Amino acid sequence: MAIFPIITIPDPVLRKQAKPIERVDDELRRLMDDMLATMYDAPGIGLAAPQIGVSRRLIVMDPAKDDAPKTPVIMVNPEILERSAEMRLHEEGCLSIPDITAEIERPGKTRVSYIDREGKKQEVALEGIWSTIVQHEIDHLNGILFIDYLSRLKRDMIVKKFTKAKRAEAL
Repeated sequence: MAIFPIITIPDPVLRKQAKPIERVDDELRRLMDDMLATMYDAPGIGLAAPQIGVSRRLIVMDPAKDDAPKTPVIMVNPEILERSAEMRLHEEGCLSIPDITAEIERPGKTRVSYIDREGKKQEVALEGIWSTIVQHEIDHLNGILFIDYLSRLKRDMIVKKFTKAKRAEAL
């Protein structure tokens, strides 16, 4: 399994709409395994393919902490079918925006359809942390970052900080 470098803002791939996946095959399953390995190595609890430079509709998630048993979920072409009116506040972070967190309010429950590792259509109801993660990762597939839920001033300050750091790296 390969560990991929994680792309950070302001890379334009993070703002692109990811393309749907046509079929689940061995090559895609290898990418799924590599994404899980990359997520666990980071360490993170969710990863979308655009975060490793692959503009395809694929996400992996696992909120298991430290020594807790791993419970990975892989979703191909995930789509939110329903969101609850009940909201949930969660301190979110992102592997593509290291060392930045913010309280983000999202629906507490979601119903999602997706294709699984075997190529079968699935539908699942998620709540709590799982609901937050799936919304965060599907946002990545649509070119949306969690900082987009912040005020324009806060978002601009964060982007400016990363842009400046990227420029300094290039020198």
